[in-house]
Amino acid sequence: MKKAILVAGASGNLGNRICRELIKRDADVSAIVRNSTDPDKIESLTKMGVKIVETDLNSVDEIAKACAAIDCVISAVAGLRDVIVDLQSRILDGALQAGVPRFIPSDFCTNYNHLVPGENRNFDLRREFKAYLDSSKIQASSVFNAAFADILKYNTPVLNLKDKSIGYWGEKADWKLDFTTMDDTAAFTAAVALDDHAPRDLEIASFQISPNELWAAVKETSGQEFRIYQLSSLEDFIKYIKKQRADNPAGENELYAKWQQAQYMYSMFTTQHAELSNNRYENLSWTTGLAYIRSFVLPG
Repeated sequence: MKKAILVAGASGNLGNRICRELIKRDADVSAIVRNSTDPDKIESLTKMGVKIVETDLNSVDEIAKACAAIDCVISAVAGLRDVIVDLQSRILDGALQAGVPRFIPSDFCTNYNHLVPGENRNFDLRREFKAYLDSSKIQASSVFNAAFADILKYNTPVLNLKDKSIGYWGEKADWKLDFTTMDDTAAFTAAVALDDHAPRDLEIASFQISPNELWAAVKETSGQEFRIYQLSSLEDFIKYIKKQRADNPAGENELYAKWQQAQYMYSMFTTQHAELSNNRYENLSWTTGLAYIRSFVLPG
C-alpha cells in the first residue's frame, strides 16, 4: 500500500524537490499551500502528481483536515519565528490532532545540537521548535544536511570566484566542511519519510572538503591557483559577528541578515557531521566535491 506523505513548504526550492523524490518512490503526495501561493508553483507540483490542498495555515483544525490518513508530515518551510516556531507548531498540532504517526521538521541545516545556543539565531529558532516537537508523542526524524552546496556559488569568503580567493577562519585550512546538494537532500529526505524506523537525528553530507582541498579542486577544474588565506581567528570572528548584529537591529527581521550569514560561516568552522547516515538507504548516489565544483567553475 502506498504511503501518504504531506509536505508543507512544497512550493519552495527544496520542498518541490522532496515532492519529486517522493513521487519517484511511488508515494501518495499531498501539499498544503496558502490560496495566495504562486499559481506557476502550484502547476509545477500538480504536473508531477502532487495533490494540492489549499489550507488556512492559521487554523489548526484546517491543517488537521489536510492531515487525515497521512503517514508522515514533512515540513520544508523557511522563515523566522513566525514560520519556524509558530507555523511549524500549528502544523505539528494539526498532525497530532489527525493522528499522524511521523513528522520531519524543517531542520535542513548543520546539526545544531552540537553548537552553543546563542551563536546562531536561525538555529536557536529550530532548537526552540525541537523542544516543542520532542514534548509531543509523534515520532520525529530530523535530516541535518549541513550547508547547502549552492552557497559555494555565491562568492562567499569560503570561495569567491570573482576575487579568485578561498578563505578560512582559525587554523582551519584542513578542516572538513560539510556540504549537501539540494537534490541529494531531497532524495534522502524522501527515503526517511518512507522509513518507519528512521532514527531521531540523521546527519548527511554529499561531500566533505577542506579549504586546502577546495583550492586543489578549483585548480584541477580551472587550471587557476586561487589565493588561499586565513581571514581571522575564530575568536575575532565571533566578536565581529556580535558587533555586526548589535549595529544592525533591523537584521533581526531579515532571514539572511549579513550577520546571520556570518553566523552560518562560523558554525561551518566549529562543528562537523561525524556520523554520516549516507549509507542508510540503497540506490542513493551522492555528489562528489570535485563533480560539484566542475558544475560551475569553468576552465581558465
